[in-house]
Amino acid sequence: NVLVCDLQKSPVLSELGSNCVYCETDVGSESDAIKAVDLAKKNFSKLHILVNCAGSAVACKTFNIRRRQPHPLDLFENIIKTNLIGTFNMIRLASGLMLANEPDADNQRGVIINTASISAYEGQVGQAAYSASKGGIVGLTLPVARDLAREGIRCVSIAPGQLITVVQFNVSAFDY
Repeated sequence: NVLVCDLQKSPVLSELGSNCVYCETDVGSESDAIKAVDLAKKNFSKLHILVNCAGSAVACKTFNIRRRQPHPLDLFENIIKTNLIGTFNMIRLASGLMLANEPDADNQRGVIINTASISAYEGQVGQAAYSASKGGIVGLTLPVARDLAREGIRCVSIAPGQLITVVQFNVSAFDY
């Protein structure tokens, strides 16, 4: 059973069968995240795994010399809202549903996998917002893991290198 939360429904979902349910979700929105967790509970009654992989990016230097303009603050805020706040938003709400699970033989109730990025450690030119958001995910994961460990919920992060995703093709560039 899988609940897919995204801003846009992918045509691939229809190929995955009836055990795959879609929920239009902006992970940075509290009401959307609540709706998603409620839908998981309604359709599957349990939640064992949360994979936080929603992401947004923008290519924009801290200060654009050519335009003589600073990085637009709203762009920075939007990246942080989706990547970092969205990750925490889903964790805090999904962990409540995981806590309702009966512990397994290893006393585990669930696992949360957060997608950081190599950019959390090796940010490139124009990646201040993206790197900050992914570094925040790295910094968030250990305290959350400690918060939930006694309850049998593990929390880990992964930091993949460059991936070919829809985000890559929608990256805004501001006159590098």
